[in-house]
Amino acid sequence: MPKAKITALGCFVPPRILTNDDLSRIVETSDSWIVERTGMRERHIADENVATSDMAVAAARAALAQRGVPAEDIDAILVCTVTPDMLFPSTACLVQDQLGAKGAWGFDLIAACSGFLYGITTAAHLVQGGAHRKVLVIGADTMSRILDYTDRTTCILFGDGAGAVLVEPAENSDEGFIGHLNEIDGSGAPYLNMPAGGSRLPASEETIAKRLHYVKQEGQQVFKFAVRKMHELCETLLCRHGFTAADVDLFIPHQANRRIITATAERLGLPPEKVVINLDKYGNTTAATIPLATRDAVEAGRLKKGDLVLFAAVGAGYTAGASLWRWAY
Repeated sequence: MPKAKITALGCFVPPRILTNDDLSRIVETSDSWIVERTGMRERHIADENVATSDMAVAAARAALAQRGVPAEDIDAILVCTVTPDMLFPSTACLVQDQLGAKGAWGFDLIAACSGFLYGITTAAHLVQGGAHRKVLVIGADTMSRILDYTDRTTCILFGDGAGAVLVEPAENSDEGFIGHLNEIDGSGAPYLNMPAGGSRLPASEETIAKRLHYVKQEGQQVFKFAVRKMHELCETLLCRHGFTAADVDLFIPHQANRRIITATAERLGLPPEKVVINLDKYGNTTAATIPLATRDAVEAGRLKKGDLVLFAAVGAGYTAGASLWRWAY
């Protein structure tokens, strides 16, 4: 069976920037307070007429242009998001239509901040199964639409953006997807969620009055789980495939909080030069953080062909995962 590799990467962030100082004029906070607790300095915010599908399409077009592949050649589209344009049809349908990917099927994948990681795992297996040759994986979220800007514990954390990769068969068995280790733990559901808007609490005057259509989080619970679980999964995955942290050329984690990332890297024994942190520029863009961080690493020359790259994420659910790849371009 063929291996799978990432052959192209494209990203998009809306041009409008919301800085920490801007937030301090909206809610009781300050630049120093936010930087000290999160490492974030600014985030990109979509205009009112821009939805998740628009950003997803922009990122997808960038990835396809990089590879020189027409949309008609795509076999499947996986859109990883918790902020779909609407509950149905899926955002993947809207993206397929806007791209003109006439031969593609696809679906939305909801795994919060682990979404993109789950998406590339799924795409790798579709390709390695032999039935697909070009799978487009898009992580895109318009988090600003589900934030309560009176709640400083959540509104400071998130931004908007999208990233897309193309996954194809690898001719060289030494490159591409090596393995993954994903988990879910539903006991964490109360600690990070958006309570209303689904079948449990459909929209009503009461849910709107109680501001239940926004992100709710118990930060300390999420922090503790994220550090423990990302370290545990990364270490287990490396061991399973005969590697140690010393073999890793670059660690690209989900960009939720600088302290989570540095604590995880320290437990793994990874020095700062092997860890990508770019949340100061984008905040937490949920499913888009890993492709955005990967793009920045490639452009900075930190991620090169042949490098062993380790991705990891923890998200609402809880969802969690680690994925190991030999970078192919």
